[in-house]
Amino acid sequence: MMPNPKRICVVLAAFLLVCGFAADAQKDAAQPLRRIVFGSCADQNQPQPIWEAILAVKPGLYLSIGDAVYVNQGTEDRAARLAAYARLGAVPGFARLRRAAPMLAVWDDGEFGVNDGGADFTARDEFRADFLDFFGEPKDSPRRTRAGMYDAQLYGPAGKRVQIILLDTRYNRSPLKRGNFAPDTGRYVPDTDPAKTMLGEEQWKWLEEQLRVPAEIRFLVSSIQVIPEDHGWEKWANLPLERQRLFHLIRLTGARGVLFLSGDRHLAELSMMDGGVGYPLYDLTSSGLNVARHNWRPYEANRHRVGTLNWGDNFGVIEMDWERADPRISLQIRDADGEIAIQRKIPLSLLQPGVVRTPAQP
Repeated sequence: MMPNPKRICVVLAAFLLVCGFAADAQKDAAQPLRRIVFGSCADQNQPQPIWEAILAVKPGLYLSIGDAVYVNQGTEDRAARLAAYARLGAVPGFARLRRAAPMLAVWDDGEFGVNDGGADFTARDEFRADFLDFFGEPKDSPRRTRAGMYDAQLYGPAGKRVQIILLDTRYNRSPLKRGNFAPDTGRYVPDTDPAKTMLGEEQWKWLEEQLRVPAEIRFLVSSIQVIPEDHGWEKWANLPLERQRLFHLIRLTGARGVLFLSGDRHLAELSMMDGGVGYPLYDLTSSGLNVARHNWRPYEANRHRVGTLNWGDNFGVIEMDWERADPRISLQIRDADGEIAIQRKIPLSLLQPGVVRTPAQP
């Protein structure tokens, strides 16, 4: 069926109305960041009351880390995906957040165009263009033309520098290996094929450069989980050699203060492991903004989980207390009412190469 030009023009007009009305992500970048909020997985066709709770937290920066909308049926109907973004942009709470706080964004399969999709999706550049248009990316940005929409930003003065690294785990990712599907445990199994990649060589080289940039704290944003390895859904552990390469690169560069932020799973949890980098690696997962399961389901195994597993809609909060002699990072999951459901307080001194102790739960 041929696309209807008139329909596309009408939807495009609505789409353009909600594009670009965002606070500058580099505004006040020289000031220390004290509070970051992040979230993932929002169905644009369902109510999204959670934005009011997010606004109440007053984030200094908001990170949209995947599935801001769902257009992942493999359709190349541009009008349909523009309409999806227009619906998100018209949500009052989201629109207010865009004006109130700087925002950085990276995609997951919801915006990518194919569920669990990767490098074999040939229309991904078209989907990327609409994603970046919606989030106000400059027309001359390298995110529009290079092999992936990865990006990095640095905030704060020396001694209080926070680096945000947005990884693109879709554009170059090799096909995943399927096992026997089970509704409660997933469909993928680890694949040790050395030819397979998560990021692609260009992005790996760029990541090494970014990890050498001086910073006190680094948030590596991955749309899929980095630390968990027991479930059979999408995760870095499906390509274990790539996951080990990531850990090795952190150690090789001597990067300090690395923390992972992830989404995708329609649940929230905090995971931690050694990773061989010289200090504990944490992965704070927040998902979803309005699609998380509220009903009981079998407790999902995660040998690296710290504390409990959270059901229900949620968002992630990171608070950085720079006034302490040993600055402290508070990793939080908050529920739809803004109440803290999971919290871990980590002294910055713990996230330095050579530190091996594990902190007690505050």
